[in-house]
Amino acid sequence: MKTNFSLLFYMKKSKNYVSGNAPIYLRITVTGQRSEVSTGRDCDPKRWNAAAGRSNGNKEDIRSFNAYLDNLQGRVYDAHRELMEGGEEITAGMLRDKFAGKIENQHFLMEILEDHNAKLEALIGNGFAANTLKGYRTTVKHLTAFLQLQYKVTDIDIKRINHEFVTAYEFYIRASVGCSAVSAAKYIKHFRKITNLCLANSWITVNPLARYKSTAKAKEREFLTKAELESFANKKFSIPRLEQVRDIFLFSCYTGLSYADVKKLRRSEIGKGVDGGQWIFTTREKTDTASRIPLLPVAVTTLNRYADHPQCENAGLLLPVLSNQKMNAYLKEIADLCGISKLLTFHIARHTFATTVTLSNGVPIETVSKMLGHTNIKTTQHYAKILDIKVSEDMMQLKQKLSGC
Repeated sequence: MKTNFSLLFYMKKSKNYVSGNAPIYLRITVTGQRSEVSTGRDCDPKRWNAAAGRSNGNKEDIRSFNAYLDNLQGRVYDAHRELMEGGEEITAGMLRDKFAGKIENQHFLMEILEDHNAKLEALIGNGFAANTLKGYRTTVKHLTAFLQLQYKVTDIDIKRINHEFVTAYEFYIRASVGCSAVSAAKYIKHFRKITNLCLANSWITVNPLARYKSTAKAKEREFLTKAELESFANKKFSIPRLEQVRDIFLFSCYTGLSYADVKKLRRSEIGKGVDGGQWIFTTREKTDTASRIPLLPVAVTTLNRYADHPQCENAGLLLPVLSNQKMNAYLKEIADLCGISKLLTFHIARHTFATTVTLSNGVPIETVSKMLGHTNIKTTQHYAKILDIKVSEDMMQLKQKLSGC
């Protein structure tokens, strides 16, 4: 924000002044508001040039005196520039304090965010995934563009962040960047982490998101129905790559593992469970939480089919998983061949496990949550849906119990 200001060096004589040197003061004026500070120097009134704001004369002491005032003036301009670059709403008092070195311990939003990202990058593979860092780097890009557009600055003092800033940033993400409400909520979540960090360090005392409430509603999660899953499993393919992708997708449908977790799954992560059967004992890539999953027959059959695959044998992996991009591209091709109109992506397998394979067959949601590796059952509720047929079955059982009373 551009701010007009002016400087004036003037002589300030006391009321009882009789003779001798008088002190020189610096007056800073910003949009009509004044603030004064002593220069720490004095001057003979006979030599003081009020119009120039300097002392008249060519002697060494006079030149040194005027040079000192020039230096002070330069420092004020430097202070003004720094406040401008920091996106500060400049007042005469703030400019005076900045010039006098009284403004300390300033913390700037982008500096904090960049420091956060550097630390996160150092912890990739040790509690954090690469995709998490990717999301925060995108947040840097969005915030940088927003600050430039809204405030004409590259960074801003965290103390200037308020409710107005947050709502304007969300509007920018949705209107200018074109993000959906759900995506915008994700970037606000990243922003919230930074403000919480500032609150924890007492860099700010008021939470700028205290009154903010997201209007985003969770999208309807796609999943394969029982009929679609059977059609998918029974389809014969003449192209090996399609059959391979279908098998790996089915494995995820019957284990609930995400793409990242299936791709990294190693043979050493298969062991004997409490029931004597084969279980998966792994740690989720995204959250670094433990996931324990009993293997259903379909999943066991898939593992046996690829036990001798060269890619698996060489790397000690369980399945020959292609890149996520190729997997999703081939899944769309498979969906067309199976007559499935849904936009098929690999992540739909995880939702299918939660809804069609487990919950619809009477598996309690707490158990489903445990197998999915969720730390909060609310997350599981986003994945698993109570289908009408399950409601019908449960109510039928209730009717039978009530009729027997």
